[in-house]
Amino acid sequence: MSELLKIHRENPEKRKLNHIVEKIKQGGIIIYPTDTLYALGCDITNNKAIERIAKIKGIDPKKANFSFIIKDLSHINDYAKPFSNRVYKLMKKNLPGPFTFIIKANNSIPKMLKNNKKTIGIRIPDSNIAMEIVDLLHTPLMSSSIKNIENGFITYPNDPYDIYEEYKYLVDIVIDGGIGGVEPSTVVDCTGDDIEVVRQGRGELIF
Repeated sequence: MSELLKIHRENPEKRKLNHIVEKIKQGGIIIYPTDTLYALGCDITNNKAIERIAKIKGIDPKKANFSFIIKDLSHINDYAKPFSNRVYKLMKKNLPGPFTFIIKANNSIPKMLKNNKKTIGIRIPDSNIAMEIVDLLHTPLMSSSIKNIENGFITYPNDPYDIYEEYKYLVDIVIDGGIGGVEPSTVVDCTGDDIEVVRQGRGELIF
């Protein structure tokens, strides 16, 4: 059975964060709050953890739209192919924030996460809990919504106690960071000649 760990949203306790990061390094899966929805997260280099998340969601990892949570844009070139200055300025203007930017992946992406399109979603959420975890982990956090948003749903779970009751036998830690959002991130495709909003979510893109 998983732990339900209450953490202060604005000033996350270091001791609790260290415990979470240690669990992730051991191959654990967490559910954590972002600036949009509660999400599933794990170490991007741990194939077994990625497979567990894919199984929870009933999807093929290579067909999934997993995102990377990174600390800041200085880390983006570790995983992305070169992109235009226009795209960089757009991301810099809107991040941290409720956006997922789709860019072309380079060969540093773990094999398990190489989708058919060879793209990745990059997120820098405006969330102290998420950012502190990534900072202590020293590697991006692989992230995915709890539910398959693309398939549609009536309501997205945003109460950590309800989330815990549903997922307590599937994940290792559920973080209680208070009531979460119900609107996903805005997805921006930056892989073509034109920048395109492919899913309008919570974020209003500033050009």
